[in-house]
Amino acid sequence: MSGFLKFAFEVLSQVVYNLVAWLAAFVKLFITGWAEYFTIFFTYFKTLDIIGKVLSVLLMLLLIAIPVLILVILIRHLILKHQLKADQVDNAVLYKEIGRLNKQVLSLMDEKNRILALKVNAMGGTERIPYVGASALTDDVLPTVGNVTAKRADGSVAEAGAASASSAAGNVIPGNVTVIGGDGSLAAAAASAALGETAAAAVEAVENAKAKAEADEKKKVIRFPKLALVDARYAVFQYPAYDNEISLEGFAEGYRLFAASQLHLYYTPEIIRRFIAGMASSKILILEGISGTGKTSLPYSISRYMGNPATMVSVQPSFRDRTELLGYFNEFSKRFNETEFLRALYEAGYRQDPTLIVLDEMNLARIEYYFAEMLSVLEMPSKEEWVLDLVPTAWAGDPKLMEGGKIHVTDTTWFIGTANNDDSTFTITDKVYDRAMPIELNDRADAFECELHEPCYIRAGYLQELFVRAREEHPVSDEMIEKMTRLDSYLATRFKLSFGNRIMKQLYDFIPVYVACGGTELGGMDYIIARKVLKKFESMNVSFVRDEITGLIDYMDKTFGKNGMPDSKAYLERIQQLY
Repeated sequence: MSGFLKFAFEVLSQVVYNLVAWLAAFVKLFITGWAEYFTIFFTYFKTLDIIGKVLSVLLMLLLIAIPVLILVILIRHLILKHQLKADQVDNAVLYKEIGRLNKQVLSLMDEKNRILALKVNAMGGTERIPYVGASALTDDVLPTVGNVTAKRADGSVAEAGAASASSAAGNVIPGNVTVIGGDGSLAAAAASAALGETAAAAVEAVENAKAKAEADEKKKVIRFPKLALVDARYAVFQYPAYDNEISLEGFAEGYRLFAASQLHLYYTPEIIRRFIAGMASSKILILEGISGTGKTSLPYSISRYMGNPATMVSVQPSFRDRTELLGYFNEFSKRFNETEFLRALYEAGYRQDPTLIVLDEMNLARIEYYFAEMLSVLEMPSKEEWVLDLVPTAWAGDPKLMEGGKIHVTDTTWFIGTANNDDSTFTITDKVYDRAMPIELNDRADAFECELHEPCYIRAGYLQELFVRAREEHPVSDEMIEKMTRLDSYLATRFKLSFGNRIMKQLYDFIPVYVACGGTELGGMDYIIARKVLKKFESMNVSFVRDEITGLIDYMDKTFGKNGMPDSKAYLERIQQLY
């Protein structure tokens, strides 16, 4: 035994010695040994060359950095450990507070359910509906009168029903009579059925009261306050005396004199013809051109001339969908957030004269996004289908001209868009161009003096009668149709481009009205081809179009005459120079 103790003493002594030696070496390495390090450094530093001095300095800096880095890591570790401990304490407090709040929520739900049970019991007569409590929050089925009473099938409901049935029966069933079978099941079933009927009647009464309250509330709420003001205004509106004798040429010239004399706006007869003929061929007009040529003033002034000032809608870059134009229903306030566009669209139902709605700077946002629904609606062949859904159901206080939450787009409404072509705008797609009639304004008309000219109050119905009369009196000639057919064949062969059905319809509507306003048949044809057909060259292969344009110009000179198509040839030459 003494041998083992001697062995253990020597081994443990050596372990302790090594630990102490290791600790002493660690202290000397990182703390007390620096005096020796610097003594050696200064001893050799004087004898070293430049490179040796630099390397010796770098070596000493490296040796200093090692203990400093170890010290920083230790301090950082201690700080993180302290912060983690503090966060754990805070989380524990937070969890306790959340638990306390959950208990309060359950307590409040309990109280609410007690109040609801008392209300239903008060309406249901002598039969009592058992209280469910906060445990209903964990049930898969919502508590109703039926399933609440069904849950207590252990006899308590039956007993209450039996007692109720006995008291209701009076002299018919004695209180201690023995029921057939001895277990009371038949009486319990009868009492339960009576209780179910009473409870169902109570629930129905609550639902009827709720529906009546909602109906009364709907009668009080005016969802469309702006449209309600329109109804009130036109209830006493006095319509002016309309001119039913004026011709299209007189209408066009009268507007030119009115704009010059009263608004100091000047337009050439050619621009006015194109605008009126555009109204005959499409419900959507796009006015393009450089700034300052009167794109916005043209529809504004012509609407003043007709006695129904246009509604100006400034398109914003943020426009994304139909709600930007039509508005939306606010579920919180139970009101519809109406826009000026919606008001003008609704008011057009009361007006007999044309209504112009101007979308100023319409290509600041993507037209096919925010105006997509209007483009689709106006394509419907039957004008009875020109309707827009605003709300899913009708309320008692809705506007008079709204049917089933829908608003009708009248045939007396035109949408006029102004567009600039610069870096801040989007390109107008073919989908929009095909449905619209573009009118280009790049030149200013010269000012002139004239006598004061009065407005011309004209009904939209009469204006459309003039359009029909123009198609009858100035139909497109067979010679012009034959030339157009030859040009269509040439474009289809060389450019894989042809006149579509929509363009043909617009052409047959545009040219007669253009002629009736004082223009020529060839001038109207020239404009339609330049703006509706040749414009598609902009989306075709650049080099291919450039090489074939010269041949197309020569073909048009042979077909329509050397001076017959100035607009189309000028447009082709501009494309050729641009590419």
